[in-house]
Amino acid sequence: MSSSPRPIRIAVDIGGTFTDIEVYDSRSGGSFAHKTPSTPDDPSRGLGIGLQEVAALCGFDLTDIGLLLHGTTIATNAVLERKLPKGAMITTAGFEDVLEIGRHMRQELYSLKAEPRSLLIPRQHRFGVAERVRYDGSIETPIDKKALEDLAKKLEQEGIEAIALAFLNSYANPSHEQEALEILTQSAPTVAVSASHEVSPEIREFERFSTTALNALLKPVVSKYLEQVEGRLEAIGVSASLYLVQSNGGVARPAEAARLPAKLLLSGPAGGAMAMASLAGRHGISNLVGIDMGGTSADIAVVAEGAIGQTPEGNIDGLPVRLPMIEIRTIGAGGGSIARVEGDGLRVGPESAGANPGPVCYSRGGIQPAVTDANVALARIDAPSFLGGTMRLDDSGALKAISDQVAQPLNLSLEPAAAGILEVADARMADAIRLSLFEKGADPSDFVLAPFGGAGGLHASALADALNINRIIFPSNASTLSARGILGADLRHDLARSRRLKANHGGQDETISALTEMALHLRSEAEAALIRDGVPEKDRVYEFSADMRYLGQAYELVIKWGDVSITPETVSDLVQRFHSEHLRRFAHADERDTVEIATLRLAAIGKMEAPLITNIVVDATSQLAKRGSRRIWFEGAWVNAPIYSREHLSEGARVSGPCVVEEAFTTLIIGSGWEAEMLSGGDLVAEKRYAHG
Repeated sequence: MSSSPRPIRIAVDIGGTFTDIEVYDSRSGGSFAHKTPSTPDDPSRGLGIGLQEVAALCGFDLTDIGLLLHGTTIATNAVLERKLPKGAMITTAGFEDVLEIGRHMRQELYSLKAEPRSLLIPRQHRFGVAERVRYDGSIETPIDKKALEDLAKKLEQEGIEAIALAFLNSYANPSHEQEALEILTQSAPTVAVSASHEVSPEIREFERFSTTALNALLKPVVSKYLEQVEGRLEAIGVSASLYLVQSNGGVARPAEAARLPAKLLLSGPAGGAMAMASLAGRHGISNLVGIDMGGTSADIAVVAEGAIGQTPEGNIDGLPVRLPMIEIRTIGAGGGSIARVEGDGLRVGPESAGANPGPVCYSRGGIQPAVTDANVALARIDAPSFLGGTMRLDDSGALKAISDQVAQPLNLSLEPAAAGILEVADARMADAIRLSLFEKGADPSDFVLAPFGGAGGLHASALADALNINRIIFPSNASTLSARGILGADLRHDLARSRRLKANHGGQDETISALTEMALHLRSEAEAALIRDGVPEKDRVYEFSADMRYLGQAYELVIKWGDVSITPETVSDLVQRFHSEHLRRFAHADERDTVEIATLRLAAIGKMEAPLITNIVVDATSQLAKRGSRRIWFEGAWVNAPIYSREHLSEGARVSGPCVVEEAFTTLIIGSGWEAEMLSGGDLVAEKRYAHG
C-alpha cells in the first residue's frame, strides 16, 4: 500500500516526559531522530512544536509530510489518573454487579479480606433492562424497548457522558445490543455509547463488560484529543494522512481509533516492541528481551523463538482488557521515578516527576530527587551536554536534593546514597524482566538484552550483570527507538467470534461447518474494513488464529493458523499445534484428551510501504570518537573513565568498560568486564568478557 506521494514519513511517540520523533525521507532513504519535552497539559501542543522543530532542523516543509504515525499514552493516562467522564452501564436485568463480582481470583490467598475492586462505573450508574439471549444465541426474552428509551433520556438529563452497553451472551447473538444501540443513539444523541459486540465479542462476561466500560469512558477523551491533534496539524499546515498506533502493533485511522479507543491503551509501548522484533531479525537472534526506560516508566517486551509475544487479553491498573495486544510489562521505573526514604529503607518509584516539573536537575520546580538526579550526581550523565547541549542540567540542585532527602536520613555520604537510588531502580527492573521470562519458562541467561529509551543505556550493564546475561545490543537511535518501530507499522484490524466447538474426538463435521461459517463472516467483515481504509487487494493479508484449551480448562492458548481453508486436515493440524504449544508452555500435553476451540480470530492487515532506511557509514579514519575522560562513580569509587562519541565510532571500533558512550539524546554505560563493538548498521554490541568483583 503506497501511503502518499509526499516524501516525508514521520513517527511520533508521545511519552510522559519527552516526545520522540523519527523522520524518514523516501527521496534519500535517510532518517533523523529528534526529542522534545512533552506538554502534559495538552500533548498535541508538544506534537506541533516537535514537528516544527524537526522540519527546521531537517530542512523540509511541513507540507512535505505525507504520513504521520502517532503513538500516544492519552488513553492509558486517562485510566491511570481516572480523568474519565461520568459513565453508566446498561446490561441484562440481574447482571448489574458483574463488574463488581469479577473473577474469584485473589492475590493473597489467606487474607481475611478480598482485595479492593477497581470500579470505573459505580453501582448507582449500572442499570438492568429486561432482555435475555441464551448461550446458543436463541432469544428467550425480547428487549423492553420502551424502558430503554426512558432510561436513555434520564441518563442524558443526569449528565451521563458515556454508556457501556453489555448484554449477557451478546457475543452469540448481538441483535438485542444492535437494537439497543440504535435506541440509545436516537434517545440520547449527546452521549457516547459503546456496545460489547463491537468492542469485544467474546465469551467471559466480566472481561467483556470491563473492556466495554473502558472503551465507552475513553470515547469522549480520545475524540477530544483527536480533535485537538487535527486542529493543531491544520494550524501549522500539516495535511498528512494520520494514523494512531494500537496495542496490537498495527495502526488505525482516527475514525477507527475514536470508535474503539480501548485499542490504544498500549499505543506507545507497542512501538518499542515492534522495534525489538525488527532488531532480533536484523541480528538473527531468536531470544531477545528489550527494556524501554523512559522518563516515567520501564516497558519490557520479549522476543522468544523469533516472535514478539501476543496476548488476547491485557490488564491496566487491575482492569482486564479483552483485546489482542502485544505482551508488554510496565513498571514505574524511569528517569523521573522519585526516590524517598520510608522508615529505614529507600524506595524508588512508581511515582514520577514526569516532564513537568521533572527531576530536580531540570530546574522546573521539582524538589524530590529522581533517578536522573542520581545519574547526574554520579556524573554518569554530563550535565552541560544533556539533549545534545540544548538543555543544561542543574547538577548542584541534584546533589543537594539527594544529600538532604536521601543521604542524611540514611546516614550515608552523598555517593553511596545516589548509587543506592540506582541500585533500587535496577533491582525493580531486573525483577520485572525475570518475571516476564519465567512466565514463559525461559532462563534470562539464554537471552540478549536490548536497552532503549532515554535512560535504558545507563542501566543496561548493571541489569545484564544481575540477570547473568552475557550480551547486550545497544540499538542505534535508542532514545527514539519506539518511534523508529512505529515507522514500519501496518494497518491492522483484529476480529473475533466466540463459540465452543470440539476440535477432535467426535463432532468434527459440525465443527468444520461452524468454523467455515465463522471464518466467512470474519473474512467478509475484515475485507470491508480494509476496503474502507483504501487498501488495495494485493496489500491485504489475513491471519487466522484460535483460542484453544483442553475440555474443562479455564484458560486458552492462542494458536496461529494462518490463512487456511477449513478442512478435516487443517483442523487436525491445528489440534496438533495446540498439543505442541501446551507441551512447550506447561511441560505436559495429552493427545487423548478432548480439545476445544473457544474463539476464532482473524487479523486483517493492510501492508504499508516499508521505509527503506539507509544507514550512514562513519569514516573509519575519524579521530573524533574519544572525547577524553571524566571522573565517574563506578562500582563504589570515582574513576577516570574514557568518554566516546557514538556518532564518531567507526565500524569495527571497540571500546572496553568501564567507559561512557555519549549520543545526542542518551548515554550508554559500558560496565567493567564488558567490551563493545560498533557494527555496520549502527548498533553497538557488547559482550561480557569476564566476571568482576
